[in-house]
Amino acid sequence: MTLDVVTFGEAMLLLVGDRAGPIEDCESFVKRSAGAETNVAIGLARLGLRVGWASRFGDDSMGRWLLAVMRREGIDCSHVTCARAQRTGLMFKGRAAGGGDPPIEYHRAGSAASQFRPDDIDAAWLTGARHLHATGVFAALSASCLATTRRSMALMRAAGRTISFDPNLRPALWPSTEAMRETINDLAAQADWVLPGIDEGRLLTGGDSAAEIARFYRDRGAALVIVKLGAEGAWYDGDAGAGQVGGFAVERVVDTVGAGDGFAVGVISALLEGRGVADAVARGNWIGARAVQVLGDTEALPTRAELDAAGL
Repeated sequence: MTLDVVTFGEAMLLLVGDRAGPIEDCESFVKRSAGAETNVAIGLARLGLRVGWASRFGDDSMGRWLLAVMRREGIDCSHVTCARAQRTGLMFKGRAAGGGDPPIEYHRAGSAASQFRPDDIDAAWLTGARHLHATGVFAALSASCLATTRRSMALMRAAGRTISFDPNLRPALWPSTEAMRETINDLAAQADWVLPGIDEGRLLTGGDSAAEIARFYRDRGAALVIVKLGAEGAWYDGDAGAGQVGGFAVERVVDTVGAGDGFAVGVISALLEGRGVADAVARGNWIGARAVQVLGDTEALPTRAELDAAGL
């Protein structure tokens, strides 16, 4: 196999404001990259995994910069297209007073990535990888992105590869809560490892506890469900048993965006290395805790040397 992990998704230019409060009060911005799937791709590549990422950019300055960022991380971008007369997505993010969830503004409707189609998939390239990571974000961008997500998962299942799925809910991208719930749960049923947050899980399943949420997806075929509990760590339920792994202490929360992607990096990398589930969850908790202490989505994603130094 030529790659360890493949993922599809939208990368956006992220402009982070210089102060807490409404975005319109910011006077200067720092340029970063953003995108759930690209965050995971970057994190896995930094840990030494061979990662491929497929997407579309506009043939514009933002797309060229983002493509260069991904290539510098060592990611295979051979299946990324820069399309003329299309545009790259843009995202503004303010700063949250006292940490937590910052104000966010998206400019992504009709972006180049939203026009990705199932026939853009190179099946041989995709199934040449060991693992597919999918999220509910890419699936929500458009009907064609949802069809692409479904086809990529079907191809990998048919090839006997493993699939992870993070619901990563973006309600504003869906026509209704009911449509979001039905579609996300259908996609989760196609995955081996399902990674919901506790609040997401409650909305999607109607269950209240982490154990109830995990059982919902286990009953639908998932081999492993890990429910993220924020500062309390995460609950897991898999073929080898169930349990909770505690979180890591954080001195100061700066920005919660990207924490779930960091968690996915830890879990996926550890499981593909053959580590046990509890060890994988601990690694995910540690990377997630690092992520909430920085402004951008990827600054805290560790290198392999940093991971080894932490004993994880």
